[in-house]
Amino acid sequence: MTTRAALDRLAAHHGMSIAYGDLATGSPRPVPAETLRLILDGLGVDHDAAPSGAPAASEMVVPEGARCHVPASLDDAPGWGVFCQLYELRSDRNCGIGDFGDLTRLARICGAAGADFLGVNPLHALFTAAPDRASPFSPSNRRFLNPLYIALDAVPGAAEPEDAAALRSDTLVDYPAVAKAKLAALRGAFDTQPFGPDASRDSFESFVAEGGEALRLHAVFEAISGRMTAAGHGPGWRDWPAALRRPGSPEVAQLAAELADDVTFHLWLQWITRRQLHAAAEAARAAGMRIGLYLDLAVGEAMDGSSTWSGAAAALPGLSIGAPPDMFATTGQNWGLSAPSPTALAAADFAPFREMIAAQLADAGALRIDHVMALWQLFLIPENHPPADGTHLRQPFADLLRELAAQSRARQAVVIGEDLGFVPDGFRDAMETANILSYRILYFEQDDDGFAAAASYPTSALACISTHDLPVMATWWRGIDIGLREAHGLVDPETSKLHAAHRERERKGLLRALERDGGLPAGTADAAAPDLPEQALDAAHRFLARTPCLLCGVRLADLVGPTEPTNLPGTVDVYPNWRPRSPVRIEDLPEHPAFARVTALMRAERPRPERSAS
Repeated sequence: MTTRAALDRLAAHHGMSIAYGDLATGSPRPVPAETLRLILDGLGVDHDAAPSGAPAASEMVVPEGARCHVPASLDDAPGWGVFCQLYELRSDRNCGIGDFGDLTRLARICGAAGADFLGVNPLHALFTAAPDRASPFSPSNRRFLNPLYIALDAVPGAAEPEDAAALRSDTLVDYPAVAKAKLAALRGAFDTQPFGPDASRDSFESFVAEGGEALRLHAVFEAISGRMTAAGHGPGWRDWPAALRRPGSPEVAQLAAELADDVTFHLWLQWITRRQLHAAAEAARAAGMRIGLYLDLAVGEAMDGSSTWSGAAAALPGLSIGAPPDMFATTGQNWGLSAPSPTALAAADFAPFREMIAAQLADAGALRIDHVMALWQLFLIPENHPPADGTHLRQPFADLLRELAAQSRARQAVVIGEDLGFVPDGFRDAMETANILSYRILYFEQDDDGFAAAASYPTSALACISTHDLPVMATWWRGIDIGLREAHGLVDPETSKLHAAHRERERKGLLRALERDGGLPAGTADAAAPDLPEQALDAAHRFLARTPCLLCGVRLADLVGPTEPTNLPGTVDVYPNWRPRSPVRIEDLPEHPAFARVTALMRAERPRPERSAS
């Protein structure tokens, strides 16, 4: 067996970090040899051999021509738009979960209000057989879409479920009940009236042919997942009988033939889903938006989902993506997502990455990439090990950038990189060179001297108040997020007191910044007020609109709710993550006071040009 020094040289040659500073002592802590060997095995490298071939890149080199698309009109007239969680939308016609019909209606409303984009959570395919696995950031397959977002009233022959009214009245999305009701209605339509004059069999067959083997395998996975779940197995392939864990096995072929109708149903669901998303994208453009729909890309896929089963994920075995221990999470984080293999991606000429990005941009004018630092490196954790046993693995940065930029230009789509958390030195400079917009959160743009001035924000960026992992401004003001973290054991009471005291200082600092740069008249808002002053909410949006950032986002929940946190990071079942619903119907949005007020001031600060150049 090779010596530790030789193993370290080999691991470093292939882009692995071999040591970290220990949080307790500050001294270097070696990455376990077992971790290094596991990653080398996954890369197809003999861990007893000497380094050979070109070493992993040590510098972030942006290839010549690897520049993402940015509309020329944004230079002269920076844009703004609205973000929402699609599932949270409430309307008189949905079935307890926001759908593509709601998205179409909202696009028209926001477009009429002057917005240039409408952003949503990731719409990736989850597990229809396990609807309680509801996190949009833990998808089964990023190339395909979640059929729970289908608008039933736009599908001929799909009857409204008997419990639709009850589901609409819920304050939380009841995913199992919604899935049962909607999938039954959709199956009824599929069995009796799958096609119509505007949705012909020829169109369906063309869609299936274009989707190819990747789409077929996803539908086969979904059909088998349903059968396995009904038989008492888990929905993911790792809990299936061994013979079904490989898509090329005779047993899979036999079962797929037996479930042929179910396979076709899942192909049909993807067809309907894509058609409805396309209609929403067309509505956004028709409403005058320069960018249109703004979609979100999760950083990875579930380890037991469709993508890893089919091989499309090009995943490294026995490893998941996470984050190392730091001052905010002293034990680190394990996100439970599969990790792509740089060698497998290169061997496939990066087709898995290219096709996945192309699928996102088919109907998007902008794409937000979650944890965009994954283009450079990923923190990988061996299964059944704590995050402290993980290490960073360098990714083929130049190649991934080249593919991303090519797809962005081909589709004329803006790319935004979520560059929060640990950002390696030089990474934001590389992003700017590649025309990937930075993601700047108002809450985070501060230091010991207070909140940053609006003018200090970068031009090549999107600015907003918060994101799905952070509280809306009214909740932030009241410190409810601090209490929730303590109540769920994420921090101890003493730490919680420190956070509460800091929040009091933050409120004062924010009001000073809003008086300076957000048009808030001095003395009109009290930092000691128990609830967020209305003037402060307006001034915060005006502040962001006055930054030089090319884009600025308004979170719909900041205006109309829900005020409950979308997601409480660090929790799974003890908090209703991804379930809170808006208390306001879409039908009432145009006349809602906060919506009307904030969109009017955004329109005044960032007027949309009558004509735009791309």
